[in-house]
Amino acid sequence: MTSTMPASTPRAALPDANPFQRLAALLGDTRPGADPIVLTIGEPQHALPPFTGEVLMENLADFRRYPPIEGSPAFRAAIAAWLDRRYNLGGTIDKDRGVLPLNGSREGLSFGAISARDQLAKDVARPAVILPNPFYQTYAAAAHIAGAEAVMLDTGADTGFLPDLDALEPELLDRTIAFYVASPANPQGAVASLAYWQKLIGLARRHRFYIFADECYSEIYRSTPPPGVLEAAHALGEGYSMVVALNSLSKRSNLAGLRCGFAAGDPEFLSRWVKFRGLAAPQVPLPAQALAVRAYGDEAHVIENRRLYNEKYEIAERLLSPILGPVTPEGGFFLWLDVSRWGGAVSVTERLWSEVGVKVLPGSYLASTQADGRNPGDPYIRVGLCAPSSLTGEALERMAGWLGGAA
Repeated sequence: MTSTMPASTPRAALPDANPFQRLAALLGDTRPGADPIVLTIGEPQHALPPFTGEVLMENLADFRRYPPIEGSPAFRAAIAAWLDRRYNLGGTIDKDRGVLPLNGSREGLSFGAISARDQLAKDVARPAVILPNPFYQTYAAAAHIAGAEAVMLDTGADTGFLPDLDALEPELLDRTIAFYVASPANPQGAVASLAYWQKLIGLARRHRFYIFADECYSEIYRSTPPPGVLEAAHALGEGYSMVVALNSLSKRSNLAGLRCGFAAGDPEFLSRWVKFRGLAAPQVPLPAQALAVRAYGDEAHVIENRRLYNEKYEIAERLLSPILGPVTPEGGFFLWLDVSRWGGAVSVTERLWSEVGVKVLPGSYLASTQADGRNPGDPYIRVGLCAPSSLTGEALERMAGWLGGAA
């Protein structure tokens, strides 16, 4: 596929190291102050769906086959049906042209910006990719490989931890090719409302850019299912143009190692994207697709998974809210804790490790420092609640004891 980008277009810079490499360098050879408990990586540790082995064994022979790049008919139908049930879409998802399998949502988030650039073919010197700050590092990688400028919008308490759509200049939106938004957000757990999604959809259609909605935490919520971008588009009644939702089994079903997800939405975009993926991306194995069909047809394991996370949030609220105020977000499985009065995230991270043996991640490592020196992650630490309740509770007790004693 021929690139439409001018040779002189500046490329988005990539960080020198990922957050976990930076954390390793920060802590170095420092010994933990107690038996170590790691609450950094968002890797699910709850049980696999009970049918996982059975489905894989039933479809084992299909590992011999090259899968179709567009996915099996059963996979596409299962995803369309689940989206319809989850978001009340009235059967409007085109299961043949509006659904694609992915090797985890990360693959789609990475490659999507390339196809957005080529399909839009904007005649601008500096195409832009807009992303929240803090952000999932893959968004910046997507801007980089698309040869676009990564424009990072700080998302703090003053913006509801989502990009402020009212602050966007028309000149920026005119050269934008892709806009990345996660809801529930990583790391803050903020949820985009239906009105928020609809305002963003209006901007995307007016200025011609694609929305890549990262919804991988959509089923990890406290009580109310978060609205989705497809739900918002359906309510507008004008189809799914310029809208792509990405999701996977990683968080919903604790199947991060399966590397199976999907993109759904704009059928014109996706029917062209599949041609690019046919050249550049590996297919999703048919046994993985078969397991996805079963998993997206079952909600019992998802309900239990959500219950386990919410149990840990109850522990966190009980232990930490007397010190920090309310700590429970609407969605996701992280705590995003303002520790500025203890010296900021980096200092607190070092001391929690060296004094009580709890490993957390500085929020600044998940964000980019802006030209004026501000980093919106500076006050925060990210704490993952993926470990079993007993281990998570022990870690939170240590943190509460340290924070309370150091206040």
